[in-house]
Amino acid sequence: MTDYRIEEDTLGKVKVPKNALWGPQTERSRNNFPTGPVMPVQIIKSLITIKLAAAKVNQAQGSLAADKATLIEKVCRQLLSLTDQNLMADFPLRVFQTGSGTQTNMNVNEVIANLCKQLDSRIEILPNDDVNHSQSSNDTFPSAMNIAAYQSVTKLETEIKHLIAVLKDKQQQYWQVVKIGRTHLQDATPLTFGQEISGWVSTLEHDRHYITETSDTLLELPIGGTAVGTGLNTLPGFDTKMVAMLSDNYSLPFRTQNKFFGLSNHSGLTVTHGAIRTLAGDLLKIANDIRFLASGPRAGYGELTIPANEPGSSIMPGKVNPTQAEAITMAATRVMGNDTTIEVAASQGNFEMNVYKPVIIFSFLESTTLLTGILHHFTDKLVAGMTVNADRMQELVDNSLMTVTALSPHIGYHKAAEIAQLAHQDGTKLKDAAIKLGYVSGTDFDKWMKPLDMTNIEQQDS
Repeated sequence: MTDYRIEEDTLGKVKVPKNALWGPQTERSRNNFPTGPVMPVQIIKSLITIKLAAAKVNQAQGSLAADKATLIEKVCRQLLSLTDQNLMADFPLRVFQTGSGTQTNMNVNEVIANLCKQLDSRIEILPNDDVNHSQSSNDTFPSAMNIAAYQSVTKLETEIKHLIAVLKDKQQQYWQVVKIGRTHLQDATPLTFGQEISGWVSTLEHDRHYITETSDTLLELPIGGTAVGTGLNTLPGFDTKMVAMLSDNYSLPFRTQNKFFGLSNHSGLTVTHGAIRTLAGDLLKIANDIRFLASGPRAGYGELTIPANEPGSSIMPGKVNPTQAEAITMAATRVMGNDTTIEVAASQGNFEMNVYKPVIIFSFLESTTLLTGILHHFTDKLVAGMTVNADRMQELVDNSLMTVTALSPHIGYHKAAEIAQLAHQDGTKLKDAAIKLGYVSGTDFDKWMKPLDMTNIEQQDS
């Protein structure tokens, strides 16, 4: 480094890039931990908002001078007004650093302090004594984790609702279109495509409910616990005032929690991500159903046609692939991997602190951000444009052997099985086999063998 300034921290002098807004502790971390992704912008914004709230609460409680609090608040608002790209220029630290997130907390403190100096050099603002007043990384960072996680879940829920709405339209549209059912990957009795979609809709509605219910615990913040949960160096009521201030800032009903739990455990993040992992698994199933039903167009199931979003092959002209389905299934596997990371990391709390915080929140936010973006395009570029090949569905129903199930109440299971086995052996239709065996007349066969009636569609409400 040739263009630098000298700053000092408790360990001594540090060369800091001349125009950098960060200070010595950030610079040490930048050099000590240069590998991996940078800390998510959602965490940086949440920490800045916590600093803003703390300045106001400290001023209200008389523990921070009004001019200092006002200047810190002004700088925080200035930072929060920046675009993500411009903001992150001053927050270069990596996820894989100290497990408490202390260095990122100090990165925020140093940037705010240096910006305060630029705005008004007459007021001395110190990173630890002023910006970090009444706080510790041990309570600010997990509070930022919960805030960022809850916001990301809200965005994900919006996309889940969007997919549900589009599927409900398809459900209504194809409510009486009969297709063959499949169990064990083998032919089964008929249902309608609308009924099949209704199963997908119910799955997603349940997933959204699970996520909503579990994410409520993310509204609990350990702010005010400082170093080990006791609230050392805070005034009485600091925690409740902070929660109230943050609730106003975000228009969310944050609340206090047991600080010893909040610093050493991340159960809320773990259980909420478990619900997100469940969503990922169900999305994988739905995407697989769609791409298998759309397989072909001439050598597969061929029951659905999906949009042609881009050429599917560099060598086979005219090929179209289910790329949106492939993208969301890959994303689902990533979420499953993140869930394992979070589960293991959350189990590693020792005494008063869990020191896997950065990787926990990084994995959580990667999952929610990934699914939010992927879901939007999966819905609009695949699901919304998929259509039914009714003739193909009818052909498969007509050729199915399992519609013989409708004859069982009239002639018994064993005779119905004989009909199916003979038809399969001879390569004929069920009606021909039934008449050949003499178990059913042609008239009775036509009366009893009505695929739409087999779906019990009239007994259900789409």
